[in-house]
Amino acid sequence: MDKVRVRIENLNKKFRVFHESPLTFQRAAYNLLRGKRGYQDIWALKDVSFCLNKQEAVGLIGPNASGKTTLLRIIASIYAPTSGSVHVNGRVAAFFELGSGFIMEFTGIENLYLYGAVFGLSRRQVKERIPDIIGFSELNNFLDIPLRQYSFGMRMRLAFSLAVNIDPDILLIDETLAVGDLAFREKCFRKIEELKAKGKTLFLVSQHLDEIERLCERAILLDKGEIKAIGPAKDAIREYKITMGK
Repeated sequence: MDKVRVRIENLNKKFRVFHESPLTFQRAAYNLLRGKRGYQDIWALKDVSFCLNKQEAVGLIGPNASGKTTLLRIIASIYAPTSGSVHVNGRVAAFFELGSGFIMEFTGIENLYLYGAVFGLSRRQVKERIPDIIGFSELNNFLDIPLRQYSFGMRMRLAFSLAVNIDPDILLIDETLAVGDLAFREKCFRKIEELKAKGKTLFLVSQHLDEIERLCERAILLDKGEIKAIGPAKDAIREYKITMGK
């Protein structure tokens, strides 16, 4: 049985950034004749290749604007690659901005059904998971009130609790573990370790290198869209600190 959950091969991603307001036809023709471009092509990822395996946690580290979030969004099928290939084997749960798909006027329970549908679950499947979601989030007294009355931390608890209870094969986490009180963060760490023990795959972006070292066997150092190091987490973290002059 293939142990690979995600296979990335020669991945490239280009964004076109426009520096001018929309042009009139006459202005566009004038710029074309002069060879002037009102945009800039930025390569967010350049020839990136690696694999993520079952029952493995891999950290993704690097400075800001190095392409980390772009890479996760491509794996989650939010962005399409410019070139290269992405093969994903399993259900993906992506945590970019926890609760970003919630509707504030809906109650907590209504949002669970809504968010579950986004992950491809039926209403019955969500209902079966609700006791576990409530138990993890500890929000049982708040599920019948609109989310606009929740604090940000409460919304984060609800979204994370749903996401880790939909039985994902691959978890993509972008800095979201840095939010919340210490007790809930510790609970999230334990849940992630439990899921990993069940054969799930974790791909974690974080500037909190202690989180990477605790949860991940391997790490990838990304800088200016290119992989600079890949290997044991401690080695990649050490290379990152050298690169950053720390």
